[in-house]
Amino acid sequence: MTKLTDQSLLKTASYWQGEWHDADSNFEVINPANGDVIAKVADSTATAAEKAVAAADKAFAGWAARPASERSELLLRWQQLLLEHQDDLGLLLTLEQGKPLAEAKGEIAYGASYMQWFAEEAKRVYGDTIPAKSGDQRIVVIKQPVGVVAAITPWNFPNAMIARKAAAALAAGCTFVVKPAQLTPLSALAMAELADRAGIPAGVFNVITSTDAKAIGDVLTQDKRVAKFSFTGSTKIGKQLAKQCAGTVKRVSLELGGNAPFIVFADADLDAAIDGLMASKFRNAGQTCVCTNRILVQQSIVEPFTEKLQQAIGKLKLGKGTDDNVDIGPLINNDACDKVDKLLHQALAMGAKLHCGGKRQATDSLFYFPTLVTGVNNDMAVAQDEIFGPVAAVQSFDDEAEAIALANATDSGLAAYFYSRDIGRCWRVAEALQYGMVGVNEGMVSNPTAPFGGVKQSGYGREGSKYGLDDYLDVKYLCLGGLDK
Repeated sequence: MTKLTDQSLLKTASYWQGEWHDADSNFEVINPANGDVIAKVADSTATAAEKAVAAADKAFAGWAARPASERSELLLRWQQLLLEHQDDLGLLLTLEQGKPLAEAKGEIAYGASYMQWFAEEAKRVYGDTIPAKSGDQRIVVIKQPVGVVAAITPWNFPNAMIARKAAAALAAGCTFVVKPAQLTPLSALAMAELADRAGIPAGVFNVITSTDAKAIGDVLTQDKRVAKFSFTGSTKIGKQLAKQCAGTVKRVSLELGGNAPFIVFADADLDAAIDGLMASKFRNAGQTCVCTNRILVQQSIVEPFTEKLQQAIGKLKLGKGTDDNVDIGPLINNDACDKVDKLLHQALAMGAKLHCGGKRQATDSLFYFPTLVTGVNNDMAVAQDEIFGPVAAVQSFDDEAEAIALANATDSGLAAYFYSRDIGRCWRVAEALQYGMVGVNEGMVSNPTAPFGGVKQSGYGREGSKYGLDDYLDVKYLCLGGLDK
């Protein structure tokens, strides 16, 4: 941490009501690249979460009443501060999460782009007038902020996942309480420091750090003062949190697990497909919800495609995120490595073929070599479970109908990708894939101007785009009568 230009960005206490609050106990934040303790952070309790919700509730009326132009200006100040401190924020992120520094800095810019987008959208929350049945009435529809928003965010994008939720919430006029993942709390706390510097009023943005996910989650999902709950994480946990929100009938947004297919048709530009696949599969060491999980290649091109893919994988550099020219950092913890290893070896035992990688860099290391395995089928766990690691699993198909059937044979429906130069096929397949987002000849679909979210058991609600404010707004119908008297 001595490399931080601005040491005051390293915060270790929870933040609510515009103040920093220590706890009776702390937990360690570990650098996955070397096992070093980066910091000891306040292990806050459910009582602290209740106080943060109270702070957000107290601040709501004043924040909602501010003109949209003022909320917009404050969000833009916050965005500018994120960009001005991009190097420090990127370093913090790399040290606690492990991804290469270039990727980490890219995440800071990506998160800041949501601040900019929603700062502008704050001024475009439009209503409607509707023709009434009688001349003495007028019908008006207005949109108002839902209230206090609570969120739980994951460790794989500790800045951007908060930024795109908080930016939309604050733009709509809501106040915000977030519990970041205990593995990566430092990015969230640095964001809170910059929110304070930007002039975001006390109680509008609050951060609770804790290892007691259940206790904090109980507060955020069951407190009546929380009007909306947003979660990004596993499908299993998302289902449980949604159940807990039902008791108070909260508005809920869920962005859950994925099982993204990447389909390569025989008429595809293979070099372009390889480039798109490498970006989609190996970003953040494969630890993203929209990462390619299944690579479906038409039978007639499996051999040349596999050869090109192995060559591309062989060029990836494994190492600490702070080292130069690194492509793949460590996995987040030992459990993650064990899961990847188990999925891979189950596939190999069932007849899959290993081409490269397939093991950790060392027995006690969290670095896992980029891996290529072929001969995979849908009966294998590696094709049904999220790998969340740098393993490219290739399976083949014969025709378009089979590719679509294989791609849709999952309960998940977050992101899908395919490559083809047939314009008719592009439309047919894009419409047939049961996913919330589809990349057509494109391996990177995330963009603040586009709606991010899934279908089926990958969740509901959208983040980003003009649709991104909808979940933070109530639609109110006003009927004005007696206007002819």
